[in-house]
Amino acid sequence: MTDVITLKNYRKLALSVAQDGLSFCCLDTLNWQLLGHKEIKFAKYKPIEEQLWKVFVDHPELTRPYDEVVVLHDNSFNTFVPQALFDEHYLGSYLQYNTKVFETDFFTYDAIAGHEMNNVYVPLVNVNNFLIDQFGEFEYRNANSILVPKLLELGSTGSVNVYIHLQDNHFEIVVARGQKLLLFNSFEYSTTDDFLYYILFTLEQLQLNPETVNISLLGKIDRQSAYFEAAYNYIRNVDLLDTTALQDKFGITEAIALEHFILLHS
Repeated sequence: MTDVITLKNYRKLALSVAQDGLSFCCLDTLNWQLLGHKEIKFAKYKPIEEQLWKVFVDHPELTRPYDEVVVLHDNSFNTFVPQALFDEHYLGSYLQYNTKVFETDFFTYDAIAGHEMNNVYVPLVNVNNFLIDQFGEFEYRNANSILVPKLLELGSTGSVNVYIHLQDNHFEIVVARGQKLLLFNSFEYSTTDDFLYYILFTLEQLQLNPETVNISLLGKIDRQSAYFEAAYNYIRNVDLLDTTALQDKFGITEAIALEHFILLHS
């Protein structure tokens, strides 16, 4: 009898794909080290499969052997549904009121463990089909299925906290009371005025006082950012999210921990 031993290399690839680009992190899961990270922007009006092919040609680290590959679909075609109201046979119906959906769309969901809710979303099927040819089997989730529960874990009993995750042209806002989700939404923006308007509008709708509510910022932002300054001028208790634990775990800077918060938690 021949014993077959599967050798682990303790390498993990976390890949986040959106319509306008992708980012990835290569991780050493034995020593918890970040081996590399990269962001690539896609050109407009070119097929996403063509651009993905070029990324794999230009970045050979994507084709190395990994024990685990996680693919995150970064789009706003999603909504969180309480378990009590959830029926997996009617996934499209949950999305029809906040995004344009078609009968031909493929819907799926991520169960959010420990929070009695599910994230229903439309994955990028063409992206999955391309990546299957590259990796074979892999796990895929919606990026917000990572973001929201990780932020909810930070909440303390009874207090209301607002978290804002900035990307190049849109941001997610998560409002929680303790570890219970009150609101999740995504907004497109191009100016600091857009950014402030959506934040203050959300606070007003939830009857939250900008003088007292706590707001934490993460993603593509630092204290020198015009968006940080704008928020700081209108909201009393605003700061960058505390990522000390993530920095210590991977030996990384605050900037990397904030920008790749989702990938590093995937």
